[in-house]
Amino acid sequence: MKTTFFSSMRWSYKELSLLLLLTLVVVPIGIEWILHDFLQQHFQNSLYAGTMTGLVMAIVFTLGVYAIALRPHQLSWHAVGLRRFSRTYWKWIIVWTIVLIVASLLIVILMDLFQVTTENKKTESLTADMNWLTFSIGFISAAIISPIYEEIFYRGFLYRWFRVKWGMWAGLLCSSFVFTIVHIPTYNTLPVNLISGLIFAWTYEKTGSILPAILIHGTFNGIAVILTALG
Repeated sequence: MKTTFFSSMRWSYKELSLLLLLTLVVVPIGIEWILHDFLQQHFQNSLYAGTMTGLVMAIVFTLGVYAIALRPHQLSWHAVGLRRFSRTYWKWIIVWTIVLIVASLLIVILMDLFQVTTENKKTESLTADMNWLTFSIGFISAAIISPIYEEIFYRGFLYRWFRVKWGMWAGLLCSSFVFTIVHIPTYNTLPVNLISGLIFAWTYEKTGSILPAILIHGTFNGIAVILTALG
């Protein structure tokens, strides 16, 4: 089933171009810059502004995939990997979650050795006014909303597009590269973004489903938020 899933697709360079335009131009300028600045002035709170920005991004990305890649071709969400996976893969979900956590810790240690800061605006906004409301907002945003829409686009659409057109290795590298650069200017997270992008794409490759990636992504982000709150 998985082999057949990655053997063909109905998408062309048109869908790729439009969704990359959305990802690399429309979202950074229209949402992350203009809308975020407006919300920051309105809320006078980085966490609230960032969360609302993330929610709008989730809606835009999800509707973008639906309107550009799915609806014109009369495809269901199965086409971007929203489908069941084998129960036997649960052990690998645990393994890859541990691998990602360990790799991230090693990167943080190396960054500390080279005196590269590991702080970022999202962490600072969460810890600046920590209470149950801000913790809940940060957790839901990072552990639930972001993993779902990011996996739908970066793995469900983008990895599958590169995988079918150019092969597995190109799919792994290209989708992970795009996933990494969209996190600029949070430069200190880029190594972790690259590694996590590769892991998430690999689980999609092995199962034909983005659900394992969503679970690993959500667990990793959730742990990060909890550790930030405790710290």
